[in-house]
Amino acid sequence: MSQIRAQPALQPTVGALVQHWRKARHMSQLALATEAEISPRHLCFVETGRARPSREMVLLLASALDVPLRERNAMLLAAGFAPVYAERGLDAPELAAVRGALDAILAQQEPFPAVVMNRQWDIVTTNRAAPRFFGFLLGARRPDPQPNVLRMMLGPRGLRSYVVNWDAVAQALVRRVHREAVGGVPDEATAGLLAEILAYPGVSEAWSRAEREVPVVPIVPVTFRKDRRLFSFFSTVTTLGTPQDITAQELRIECFFPIDADTARAARELAADDAL
Repeated sequence: MSQIRAQPALQPTVGALVQHWRKARHMSQLALATEAEISPRHLCFVETGRARPSREMVLLLASALDVPLRERNAMLLAAGFAPVYAERGLDAPELAAVRGALDAILAQQEPFPAVVMNRQWDIVTTNRAAPRFFGFLLGARRPDPQPNVLRMMLGPRGLRSYVVNWDAVAQALVRRVHREAVGGVPDEATAGLLAEILAYPGVSEAWSRAEREVPVVPIVPVTFRKDRRLFSFFSTVTTLGTPQDITAQELRIECFFPIDADTARAARELAADDAL
């Protein structure tokens, strides 16, 4: 009996990718053509496949659309050209300056937690305060060798039992992941991570849908409680400016800041206890 083989998914053309990013950026063909200083007619031909863009034209349009570096490589491949942006390991000699900058940011955040995440929310490095604080909460339930922020915050065996306002924090995180999963070229890894966290108990699939009537708040505080100790933080997420490496561009530094004096004092007490 013959076997039915799944057909490989068709790869998008460079014209389709240009059109996708143009719509994602809410730009008309005229607006993009003006920004790239080309004729609207030529842009129309590129998008419909009637014109084959040069390597320089692909990079010009990607720059005008502020396409992430990983997706710029995908656009070049779709047009028949080799990728131009490297994806090095964080320990590569070429990223020594990046590592130095990360170390400085992380050290400055002490005694409050700070973590560096990659595109899939995996924690690639931290300051000393992060494992100290999360280790205090988790106790013997140590995270995985390469912990993931979403699994730690949303998973049933992670931090959720210590988060006082878990519903609000979880909802904000799920919506953020959903925006990343659908906001650009479909990313299978991010989409798979979204499906995983939506399957966790207590996580509502409705959180992954945008709700226009929900007001946007400037920060989403997170309050942790263990025993009689209470910690209230808000976080900021920073990215590196003008990177020319995929790894560097996709790094995000999340720093936790105390909302009140009690949290600041409690964090300093944890650091003092750890130093003994």
